[in-house]
Amino acid sequence: MKIGAVGATAIGTASSIAKAAEANTQGFDKEYDVVIIGLGGAGACAAIEAHDAGASVVIIEKDPEDAHFPNTRMSGGFFHRPDPNGDHDALVEYCKAMMSGENCPWKLEGEAPEVSDEMAKMYADGALETADFLLAQASDLDTSLMEVGGDASFPMFPGFEQAKYGSSKRCCYANWQNADDSLLPQDRPRDTKSSGEAFYNVLVEDGLRTKRPDVDILFDTPATDLVMEDGEITGVVATQGGKELRIGAKRGVVLACGGFEYNAAMRRAFLEGPGVKGWTFYGSTSNTGDGIEMAQRVGAALAKVGKAASRIEVGVPYGECYEKDGLKLGAACAITSAQNSMIVDNYGKRYDDESIITDSTRPYRYQFYKDAVQYELLTMSYPRIPSWIIFDDTLCSSKCAVSTSYSNSGFGILPWGKDNQKAVENGWILKADTIEELAEKILADPENRNLMTADQLVESVKKFNEYCDKGQDEEFGRVVDTMAPVQTAPFYAMKLYPGGPNTKGGIEANAKRQVLDWAGNPIPRLYTAGEISSVFKFTYQAGGNLTECIVCGRVAGQNVAAEKPRG
Repeated sequence: MKIGAVGATAIGTASSIAKAAEANTQGFDKEYDVVIIGLGGAGACAAIEAHDAGASVVIIEKDPEDAHFPNTRMSGGFFHRPDPNGDHDALVEYCKAMMSGENCPWKLEGEAPEVSDEMAKMYADGALETADFLLAQASDLDTSLMEVGGDASFPMFPGFEQAKYGSSKRCCYANWQNADDSLLPQDRPRDTKSSGEAFYNVLVEDGLRTKRPDVDILFDTPATDLVMEDGEITGVVATQGGKELRIGAKRGVVLACGGFEYNAAMRRAFLEGPGVKGWTFYGSTSNTGDGIEMAQRVGAALAKVGKAASRIEVGVPYGECYEKDGLKLGAACAITSAQNSMIVDNYGKRYDDESIITDSTRPYRYQFYKDAVQYELLTMSYPRIPSWIIFDDTLCSSKCAVSTSYSNSGFGILPWGKDNQKAVENGWILKADTIEELAEKILADPENRNLMTADQLVESVKKFNEYCDKGQDEEFGRVVDTMAPVQTAPFYAMKLYPGGPNTKGGIEANAKRQVLDWAGNPIPRLYTAGEISSVFKFTYQAGGNLTECIVCGRVAGQNVAAEKPRG
C-alpha cells in the first residue's frame, strides 16, 4: 500500500511523484464504497448520485460544522438551465466553445482538445437537467426557482443562436422576499433563505440529511492523502480529533474540495502577475489546494491552473491568518460600476469602461481581471494592481460598498458594516474632504508604490464629471445610466484587486470525471468535480460554477459508484 508523501513538493516530475513514500499500514479504520472529499455543491451532488446507485457513501469535510462556509454556500446561487427548445447539437457546440474554444476558428488552439468533444456533450446533457435535479432534492419546504433574465452568453460562439444558451436561474425558497435583512444568511429561517445559502440547503439539508440520512458526513476531518495500492486508489488518509483516520474506498474516491485561493505558494506559482499580494478572493478561506496536492502525489496532471473566475474585487488584510505572505480576505464589491464612482490605476488614470465589470448583458465581466493584471513593459510594473475606486458621499451614504447577501462580507466573516463606517475606521476605505487630499492618502499607501499624483487624479475626476454632464463617456464608452458625477464631499477611495469567487484551473479530468495522469490516462478509481477541476478552461460564464457542481458532481458520483468493488 502506497501513500503520497505528506509534505512533498506540490509540483514534481512524474518520476519523483512515483517515488512517494511507502507507508507501514495495517488496514482501514472505516470502509465505504465511495469516499468524497469536500462538502460543497459538487461533493453533495456526487454523494446523492452515488448513494442512489446503491453505494455506501461518506463525505469528509475539513471545516467544523459550525464554521462550514464553502463557496457554494457563499455564492449568488445562480446556475444555468439552457432553453430546452434550443437545438441540441448547437448546444454541444456552444458548450465546447465555452470550455475549450477548440471549435472557434479565430482561436489559436483549444484548451483541452483531447477531451473537448466528450466534455461538451456531457455538460450540455447535464445542464438541461439542472433545475429538475435541484427541485427533486427539496423536501418539506416550498422551493422555487427564480428566472434571472439578461445573464450574458457569448454571441460569437458557434451554436449561439440555435442553442438559446442564455437563461440563468437562482435557487430560492418561495418566501425569500420576506427574509429578515437584519439576519445573516446562515441565521435566517430555512423558508426565507435564498441565493447560494438556499442552493446549499436544498442539496445538503434536504437532499442529503433529510432524504439520504445514511450518507455519513464527517466534519472537522481534513483529508491529508490518497492511498494507492497496485496502481489504483483504495482510500483516504485524514485526521480527526488530532488522530489519523484511514478510510477505505471499495469503489473509489471523488475529489471535490475546491481550489487554491488561500494558498500563497500556489497563487505565486500559478496566477498572473503578483499572485500573492496582487489578488483577492471572496470565497471560502478553507480552499487551500489540498486536493490538488494530494492528486499530484499520485501522478495527476494539471490543466490551466492559472484560470480564475475573476473581475476586480475588494481585498483587505484582516487577521493574522490573512496577513501572512500578503494574503487578503476578499469581499464582493457592490459599487464597481455604480453611479458617483469611477475606477483609476495607481497613477490616478481611468483605464476602462467600468460597466463591463458588472453588466449582465455582456459576457466579459469574469474576464476583466485580464485588464487589471496588465503589465507595463517599460516600467516593469503592474500599474492597475491595486486599482482604486473613487466615489463621493452621495454613493457612500446610500449603499454598502460590498455585498451584504453573499461572499465573506455577506456572511459576516468580514465585519464591514452596512453604512461603510466600520470600513472607514479600519482604513479599508480612505476618506478625504477634497480630491487632492484623497490623492495624498492614496500616495501614502504602500501598495500605491509612490505612483499617484494629485494633478492626475483631479484631472481624471474632472474629465469623468464632464462626460457625465454630456451624457456620453467619450473615452471608454461606459453605459450612460451607470454614470453620475463624483462631486459631493467627502470623497472616498477603496482598493480593488484582480479576483473573484474562485480559481478554476487544477486537476486534469475527462468527461467521465476521471482524474488523468500526464499521459492522459485515467488514474484508476479517482474522480473529481467542482472548481478543483473546472470544465471552464477557456472562458467562464456567470453561473457556471454552480452549474458544473451539479453536472460534474452527478457524473462523478454515477461513475464512481459503477466501479466494480475491489476485493
